[in-house]
Amino acid sequence: MLRVEKKEDEERRRLGGNPDWMSRLPEELLDVPLWDLAIPGSHDSMSFCLDVSSPVLKSESRILRLIDRLFPCWTRTCVSRWATTQQSVLSDQCDLGIRFLDLRIARKPKGGLFFAHGIYTLMTVKEALDELATWLDVHPKEIVVISCSDFDSLTDEDHFSLVAFIIALFGKKLCFSQDTPTLRSCWSRGQQVIVSYDNQQMVLQHLELWTGIPYWYADSPDPKKVIAYLEDQKRGGRPAHFYVSGLNLTEDAPYVILHPFQNMRKMTMRALSLLLRWASEQRPGCEVGGVNILCCDFVAASQFCSLVIGLNYKLLGRRALCST
Repeated sequence: MLRVEKKEDEERRRLGGNPDWMSRLPEELLDVPLWDLAIPGSHDSMSFCLDVSSPVLKSESRILRLIDRLFPCWTRTCVSRWATTQQSVLSDQCDLGIRFLDLRIARKPKGGLFFAHGIYTLMTVKEALDELATWLDVHPKEIVVISCSDFDSLTDEDHFSLVAFIIALFGKKLCFSQDTPTLRSCWSRGQQVIVSYDNQQMVLQHLELWTGIPYWYADSPDPKKVIAYLEDQKRGGRPAHFYVSGLNLTEDAPYVILHPFQNMRKMTMRALSLLLRWASEQRPGCEVGGVNILCCDFVAASQFCSLVIGLNYKLLGRRALCST
């Protein structure tokens, strides 16, 4: 285990990072709405700490939950192998340049709010957000978009408590939903956090919360189908504000059965060069086909972040802005 962790650390140092890339963008880009910039994101950001001793989620299929009760060791190990899509804590992801965090929140059967992807995480929601708040204090000109979604088994009381915690934790760092955030406007107000909360009842009650951000994903293990899907979506026009283009692959039950000795990392690594080539050809901006947030699995295993950040320089000299 230590050898694997050491290898990951060496890989991360070799790849370098982008801990302050927003503060280093050219002056010409400082007044561009954040939804017209290219922003690197991590898919299922908290899946690096899945707990193989926890049961599968209540929202999973009845068959899977039945198998989990009969053969928990086999089921949870298998789910973990395919549900793990990241290998770095949030602060490390942010150091790499990630500025969109995909947080799937769930209540464990025995209580407490955790994250989940098939099974629950070891780290609680409060622990992860505390870590992020500490990172933001050290990088005052970096802005992070947090997408809170899924909310498996959460009660109304859980939502009220979670939102109260988020507002108390980030305070004046929160960007209000009626704003048109740019780097310059956020810096002038000391704002660093945009919270997308996929529960309309809570959004209507709190100006600090943004509505759920559209996430385009192909639901396929084939990278060519992923690219074809994203190209088809682009032809229909991009959403007016924040949206995500998912470069992540998705396995289904038949695929897992036919590939019993593989895992999500192996599948991703085989497809990554094709997906990143497509990403390198994109252009941010408000025009039809303009990308905004691009999400990927295993963001520490490639130059994904640097590639996406570099797309912003295609805006120089053209100022492809929408009227606001």
